[in-house]
Parts: sequence; C-alpha cells; structure tokens
Amino acid sequence: MSPSKVAAEDTRGWIVPIGGAEEKAAADASILRRFVEICGGDEAEIVVIPTASQLADTGPRYQTIFTELGAARVNSLDFDTRRDTEERNRLQLIEQASGIFFTGGNQLRISTILGGTPAATLIRRQNARGITVGGTSAGASILSEHMIASGEEGSSPRAGIVRLAPGLGLTNRFVIDQHFRQRDRLGRLVTALAYNPFAVGIGLDEDTAAFIGPDNTLEVEGSGAVTVVDAGGLQFSSMAQADEGDPVCLLGLTVHVLVAGATFNLQTRKASAGALAKH
Repeated sequence: MSPSKVAAEDTRGWIVPIGGAEEKAAADASILRRFVEICGGDEAEIVVIPTASQLADTGPRYQTIFTELGAARVNSLDFDTRRDTEERNRLQLIEQASGIFFTGGNQLRISTILGGTPAATLIRRQNARGITVGGTSAGASILSEHMIASGEEGSSPRAGIVRLAPGLGLTNRFVIDQHFRQRDRLGRLVTALAYNPFAVGIGLDEDTAAFIGPDNTLEVEGSGAVTVVDAGGLQFSSMAQADEGDPVCLLGLTVHVLVAGATFNLQTRKASAGALAKH
C-alpha cells in the first residue's frame, strides 16, 4: 500500500502508534488524552475500529474512554467482513471523523479484512488531508506500509524470524513493533530492517506512544521508551547469504533510546533529547 499523496493545500495528519497496554484510567491516560487533544479536544469526532480484536466489548470500552477524556462524539465501527468496508454509512463516519483509532488484537485481522478496500483507501486519504490516525498494539503495527505480521522473540537478528505483510500504508518511512521491551523484540525488528534498510525501525514499549507530526518529527509520550533503529547508514549485511535461523551480521546501524520529551526526525534522521538535555 503506497501512502496517499498530500495535496499542495493540505498537511498530513498525525500518526500515533502506541506500544499496547496504555493507561486507560482518566487520571493517568496521558497518551489517550493527548490523542483526543490533537483530534480536536472537546470538538473531536473519533471513530474506533476494533477489527483486530475478537472481544465484543473492545469497541464500546474505547468509546467510553474517549468520551470520558472529552471527545464530542465517539463511534465504534467494527468491520467483520470485507463487504462491511463498502457500506456507505460506515464510510461516511470515517469521512466525518477528526480522528481514527485502531485497537489491539491481531494485525492480520485488520489487513485481511481492510486491505485493498474502500475503507482502507479512505483512511489513507483522510490522513493525507490532515486527519489523525492512531492505534495501539496490533493497531499500531498496521499503520505503516510494511507491517510486522509475526515473529520470534530474542535480541539478535536471525534470518527468517520475522514475517512481513502489507500494512495500511499511511507512510513508508518506518516499520513498527510493539510490546517491545516487554516481549524482547529487538531481534525481529532489526531483522525486518535487514531485508530492506530503507525504513526506520520503531520499537514501542507498553504504555508508550510515538506522536508523529506532519513535519515527520516523532515525539515520545508515556512511561516507557521508544527504540529507534536507523539502518540508513548500513555498511554491510549478511542477510543475502544467511540460511534460515542463522544470525545476521549488520554493520553501521544507529540505535536511539528515547523517553518522554525526546524526539526523532524521520526525514533528517536526527534525534534530540529535548528538554531532558537541560537537566
């Protein structure tokens, strides 16, 4: 899925991947509160898409959370079949939304139901027109053009330990992994980059989000860290000659560990400690 082109008169909307298990209690929900704010605050109209989850209460739960955080209107819009993605009343809700949020679950449920449909095309176009799109856990993985569908745990990159699939395609600048530190996923993220070093790897800890603005600057929010793996300066990779399961040699990777307040520009590939550097 290629990203939709941003028209000259428009500015791309925020992209907000969350690493999963974000705080949901109103007093501590800094990530979800900020999501509501950039969607318009007390004028926000948010569409929740719980397709990744097979739990009946997932959509209504996020409806309640976003409403309690001050959003004006929240609709849960589940797509159970590909036919659902063509229904005009559902597409109208997406057209009217100021924010779109994908819940956690299984990212392949999102890609197999929404991939190549009018709903997916519309969501990409809406983001290109300035609408915020975010998601947590599986809903974070789906946002980019290249999606980690599954993989094995471990800190070392090894041939064949990660499976990629097409994602929603809001951007091709990064590939996302979530529950990052909690599930020891550095190896599979680096392996994904070894296949094609074009993208930047973003590993999101739980209760941690990357707020990626229209200027392609990533800002960290939450209680954990965002691990940024930049393969833009890659000097050597043994991936082409590695057999299944073999460790992969990679030279020239740059790794940044960012916490709340730190930033990374996906265009210039420069990291900043932000206000943390003043202490």
